[in-house]
Amino acid sequence: MLRTISLLNRLMHRHNGVSKHRRLWSSAAEGAVAPPADRSLTAEQAVRLWAQHFTLHGISEPLLSSQYIISHVLGEKTLERVQRKRLRDTLTDGERERVWELCSKRLTRMPVQYVIEEWDFRDLTLKMKPPVFIPRPETEELVSQVLEDLRLISHRTDLRCLEVGCGSGAISLSLLRSIPQLRVFALDRSQTAVCLTRENANRLGLQGRLDVYHLDVIKDADAILSKCDPVDFLVSNPPYLLSQNMETLQTEILRFEDHSALDGGLDGLSVIRPILALSSKLLTQRGRIYLEVAPCHPPVIEQLIKEMRLGLLYLETRCDFTNRPRFCVLLKKGEDD
Repeated sequence: MLRTISLLNRLMHRHNGVSKHRRLWSSAAEGAVAPPADRSLTAEQAVRLWAQHFTLHGISEPLLSSQYIISHVLGEKTLERVQRKRLRDTLTDGERERVWELCSKRLTRMPVQYVIEEWDFRDLTLKMKPPVFIPRPETEELVSQVLEDLRLISHRTDLRCLEVGCGSGAISLSLLRSIPQLRVFALDRSQTAVCLTRENANRLGLQGRLDVYHLDVIKDADAILSKCDPVDFLVSNPPYLLSQNMETLQTEILRFEDHSALDGGLDGLSVIRPILALSSKLLTQRGRIYLEVAPCHPPVIEQLIKEMRLGLLYLETRCDFTNRPRFCVLLKKGEDD
């Protein structure tokens, strides 16, 4: 281990002979590390060295971070997909500088998804950019549950969906990819998120069945009703963290991700309440609502539905892969309910 650290220090600090144009950041850049003068570095060595450097600087998931970044530079998703010979070949000057550039960004605590500017969500590869919210594995589960339920009405020749808080477009685009007869209306209060969803839709060739709007579910209910009414189901991963819990988040999240996509107010329901109110007007009879929420929320939302008298029924609570109550499924009452 001491030899590894010694080699790392040598590579990190040997600046003699490195010309000014090959330094990738100014000295003011946080975490900046110039590429090493030693050019005889393989991808395997770079993975080990950067994993060690990330560990020394307290970066979370140091080995995974190093592997994802270097795999990306080599043109693959994961290190396992890189040919063994390729891992043992000496990196080119361009590859080595690119590795140092991206890994130095990770040193600032920038999430890997932003560093490599893409991330996989189910069967899609989505472009990522800060501060747009990075989709999590729980949201993949949410999409799976929606798709499973929709199999029951697969005979429908047309379906309409509204997503509130589209972010990168992960939910909407996954649904569109899986359901050919679906049209989606997606909205977000962040213009950056709206632009990113449109960009991802265009890259995936799904823009023809998607309408994206820069609208706020809290402030723009009338505009949403005029553009999206009616829909067969609504799906949302809204901001649901209690404000008091925001400070407990990782530095990566607090520093780089959009707080408004996370902070749900004092009780975590500041966006969920208007979503429920809007749903009662937007949904067709027996249309459904799918929400990803905090584990403390399902019983609160069930009681809220009774108190608000919106013509909605609370159907069930479903758990995520950690067995925590995470998803709420609601129904707009029909004439017979």
